[in-house]
Amino acid sequence: MGRELWRRLRSWEGLLAILLLVVLAFNVTRVPNFLTVTNQINLFQLGIEKAIVVLVMAFVIISGEIDLSVASMMGLSAAVVAALFELGVPVPLAILVALGVGAGFGLINGFFVARVGLSSLAVTLAGYVGFRGLARLLVQDRSVGGFPAWFTDLGQRGLIGPVTLSILLFAILAVVAAVALHASGFGRLAYEVGNSAPAARFSGVPVARVKIAIFTLSGLVSALAGVLMAARLGAVRASTAEGFELDIITVVLLGGVSIFGGVGTMLGVLLSTYLVLNLRNGLVIAGVTGNTQTGIIGLLLILSVLAPNLWERGRAGLRRRRPEPSLRAPPVAPAGSMPSRAATE
Repeated sequence: MGRELWRRLRSWEGLLAILLLVVLAFNVTRVPNFLTVTNQINLFQLGIEKAIVVLVMAFVIISGEIDLSVASMMGLSAAVVAALFELGVPVPLAILVALGVGAGFGLINGFFVARVGLSSLAVTLAGYVGFRGLARLLVQDRSVGGFPAWFTDLGQRGLIGPVTLSILLFAILAVVAAVALHASGFGRLAYEVGNSAPAARFSGVPVARVKIAIFTLSGLVSALAGVLMAARLGAVRASTAEGFELDIITVVLLGGVSIFGGVGTMLGVLLSTYLVLNLRNGLVIAGVTGNTQTGIIGLLLILSVLAPNLWERGRAGLRRRRPEPSLRAPPVAPAGSMPSRAATE
């Protein structure tokens, strides 16, 4: 039991748990009621849309790709709902159209990456600019609001006690993502593709279909997060969710997912999500300004790329220093002699 606990503490997830406890301790000393259920729900509610997109971004990066367009897709889906609502389209239908737009553009991203062979960095960077531009065309520089009360209530009021629909959806999606990544064939394929796409292709893995499916899910989940954000804020601007991709990618990489793909756990990603939420809150408590917070998160992004690789190299170095077990063969009895009792037992 002690060995197993020590092994877990030495893992990346163990280090994240320790860092989380340190951040929580700091926040508790500044705000005595910080750990109350109501306060923690409020903390999650402020960054819940990012947390939802983090779940699917983990699949994207584990598969060896990147999606820089997720925040722009959140803004575009919110703008689609707002624009259609202004045209008199019922909000439920507008939501379905927004989700379809997200899935459709995600499919296009996946097609250009998996079938055409373009870099996901270049393809999604185009989406980063293009989706935001489409959002500006739809709502201009205005703030569109006046949504039905039931829609804003979904984002602002508790569905089960103080738990909102967004938090409930995050909990469900987190369980689904963990099972899909660690206990399904699709998760194993994502790891294989991330480890080596050519090797996976020679092994019969449908690499293109896996990547297209992941990018389609990325677009769909990002669109869902954008709709939820529109409901929470009660108004939509073209700049909705602007800059969120920095936090989302930072959380995934800090969770131990390798930027090169093929490595990472959903437990690490969830711990990192809670850690960054509390870190952001701690910076606000300490009076750190928004621009400085962005700089700190950017530094954390750099460290989250370097640290897991240095961590694994250090562990590999320690394993190499351990003495190798003796490989000498047992002594052989001379010909004609009888083996001893110890040798025969």
